[in-house]
Amino acid sequence: MAKASLTLRNGTVVNIEGSPQEVQQLLEYYSGQSAKEGERPARKKTRSARKPTERGAPSEAVDYAKIVNLVKECDESEAIEERILDRSSQVDRTLLPLYIVHEYLDNGFGLTSGEISKITTDLGIPISQPNASTTLSGTGSRYVIGDKVKKKGQPVKYKLSRRGLKYLKAVLEGKHSGE
Repeated sequence: MAKASLTLRNGTVVNIEGSPQEVQQLLEYYSGQSAKEGERPARKKTRSARKPTERGAPSEAVDYAKIVNLVKECDESEAIEERILDRSSQVDRTLLPLYIVHEYLDNGFGLTSGEISKITTDLGIPISQPNASTTLSGTGSRYVIGDKVKKKGQPVKYKLSRRGLKYLKAVLEGKHSGE
């Protein structure tokens, strides 16, 4: 059984159920065209037919499980656990997913504060999205590069800068001097 929904010129919403032929005939009738004219019936605009905007555009799929597994299984996993996960530095914890992407995923993509929040939650060191965003735009801003200027409601994809890479390597080696 086919279903369709259309909005008449006066704003009335009509839901139609029936065989595909019946639904097609009604849609053609209410769109003001008939199948005999050989023209395509007018299409009703729907939300799903809209092109995604900059704000709502889906990002390339970030494999959170892969990043979490890399943290747990990489060569530096013991140092990461001892010097980042077991300590309370929010900057270090926020920068950790960016470090993993940089070192083990060839710096192939940036991460938003929401994605960083999901990864840290999966690691058992939850950092809320607002706290990750505040850290990345505040204290951690010297260690990251954003893909655009930060605006309210617009996600920024961050990558680790050369300075951030140097900082996290020092943390992992135990040479952190409190920069």
